[in-house]
Amino acid sequence: MGGERGITGFFVGAGYLGRGIWWTVRRPGWWLLGLVPALIVLAGYAAALVWLAGRVGGLAEAVTPFADSWQEEWRRVVRVIAGVAILVAGGLAAVLTFTTATLLVGDPFYEKISERVEEDHGGAPTWDAPWPAQLWRAVWESLVLGVLGLTAAVAFFALGFVPIIGQFAVPVAAAAVSGWLLAAELTTPVLERRGLKLRGRFALMRRKRPVVVGFGVAVFVTFLIPLGAVLLMPGAVAGGTLLGRERLAPESPERPVEGGLVTEGYVSDQGDH
Repeated sequence: MGGERGITGFFVGAGYLGRGIWWTVRRPGWWLLGLVPALIVLAGYAAALVWLAGRVGGLAEAVTPFADSWQEEWRRVVRVIAGVAILVAGGLAAVLTFTTATLLVGDPFYEKISERVEEDHGGAPTWDAPWPAQLWRAVWESLVLGVLGLTAAVAFFALGFVPIIGQFAVPVAAAAVSGWLLAAELTTPVLERRGLKLRGRFALMRRKRPVVVGFGVAVFVTFLIPLGAVLLMPGAVAGGTLLGRERLAPESPERPVEGGLVTEGYVSDQGDH
């Protein structure tokens, strides 16, 4: 497909979120179904963030021992900055892992939503892997993506202390990296049905990088809105399904191979074919 390069591709990708939200608007029953796991995870995350906010002063002191001997006003300034950075890092980690946790908790819910989206657009392939294998793979890949998200949050937290870069470059980089990881999560169901493991999915995503980042950044920004991650999660799953189906999924006939799926002209877990 054309229009997948640079800023044009970015906006094409962002448009998939809008299409996913519109799909749920026209099907409120599916939207309500998708809210259930998001609300469960939200309750747990809210409790964790309240705990973090209540202890941010002590944590700020713990990460700035070098300021103990400074004058009071400068010590206060650096610890306020540290406290803000801790809260921002906590919020970023919550955004990055909320999708992972919600998709893991609500896997049966979101799998049904993704399948229904595909049925509305021509049908979904059948994935015949045994249920225990599907569950183990989903848990393992969710843990991998969760660790990547937390690692990114810690890195951006540290870089936030760097003058100028921390205030300007880091937020942009954080949005791009976070968006990439969110897109990886939200396209998982549609690409798993085609036999693609995480490595193969990343390879396909790299080929459509502007579109993938555009979609992921749009999700990331809307998830920063209070309750956005809860209310828009079903739409994000629908949008990720459309993105994966139309831009990432192999278009040629599929043939199974050991350890994954090979399609002519596409990348699977076996490498380029």
